[in-house]
Amino acid sequence: MPHTASRHLAEGPRVGIRHFTYEDGPEFTARAWESQDLHRPWLFPPVTADAYTAYAGRLIEDPSKAGFLVCTLEDGAVAGFVNINNIVQGGFQCGALGYGVFAHAAGRGLMREALGLVVDHAFTAMRLHRLEINAQPGNTASIALARSCGFRLEGFSPKMIHIDGEWRDHERWAITAEMRA
Repeated sequence: MPHTASRHLAEGPRVGIRHFTYEDGPEFTARAWESQDLHRPWLFPPVTADAYTAYAGRLIEDPSKAGFLVCTLEDGAVAGFVNINNIVQGGFQCGALGYGVFAHAAGRGLMREALGLVVDHAFTAMRLHRLEINAQPGNTASIALARSCGFRLEGFSPKMIHIDGEWRDHERWAITAEMRA
């Protein structure tokens, strides 16, 4: 899809972020399919049309979630995604981030730029105060991204999240609006 600035919620020098649509299914699933070796065993984005429809539907319709596609400005191609899950308003004003880059865009620094855009959007337009990233200890790329974007290590949670049939340990990383300012 060609780049149109009006579709993006925010743009950096090389990427823009925008919400998921159902129409993104064919591109997203093709990218997820070709990126399985990169994502496993950490991440399992949808690789079929039906799975994508269910996944995107949760991000589009559930107010406790917000999904953002990372698109390159040069051609509008989907390079990855950043989702905010478990959004809680009120006194908590927090959400949990999940993200992934697709193989064709990996290693280019695009996700660092995109994560910064999502964090800024979350702290301004969404009025959240705190964002968390839970990363498996062996997922060095995810941990490096969290660290490079200013998240601080806050702890370790054994058997925290059920992934690929097992309860997995996670490091807890977080950032607040004050830390980002």
